[in-house]
Amino acid sequence: MIMRFFIGLDQKVGWMLNAVALLSSLMLVGLMLFLVVARYIFGWSIIGLLELIMLFGMWLYMVGGLIASRKREHLVVDFLQTSIRDRQIRRLHQCFISLVTLVITCFFVFLAYRMLTWGLRRPQHTPGLSIPLWIPQSAIMFASIGCSLYALRDFIQCLIGYHPEPVIIAEANQQDIR
Repeated sequence: MIMRFFIGLDQKVGWMLNAVALLSSLMLVGLMLFLVVARYIFGWSIIGLLELIMLFGMWLYMVGGLIASRKREHLVVDFLQTSIRDRQIRRLHQCFISLVTLVITCFFVFLAYRMLTWGLRRPQHTPGLSIPLWIPQSAIMFASIGCSLYALRDFIQCLIGYHPEPVIIAEANQQDIR
């Protein structure tokens, strides 16, 4: 029952993240295309357009990182994981990696929180459109919290043995079965 709730929640969050990434991608590409056409075809210089592109770019990059964490597709060095054959040692190794990832992402939450609170206490704005800088900084906070939650998920799943193996080893084991 509780697993069904979390699976459903994960699917809804995944849909929301994909929607935000798609919207950010469309806005980023559309605004960049408009900037190039306006500048090089019509000779217009539109103030603040680069600021909007930066805003959507920040959200796209941060949500993209969060999507990678959700799918466990972030960058990994898996040489040691793939060379460990004992299932119990592999699970301990994965739990250690999950714990280190959780500690590091919690540190990033702390740093992002400090950056965001500093930005709110000493508000700065972009020069063209006066967009408060805490708006793109909030993308960093959002991604750090999300990555920490996914690191916590991975650590808990490793502890209970739900999916302790990395995807690469699981795929290799399936190929051995065939």
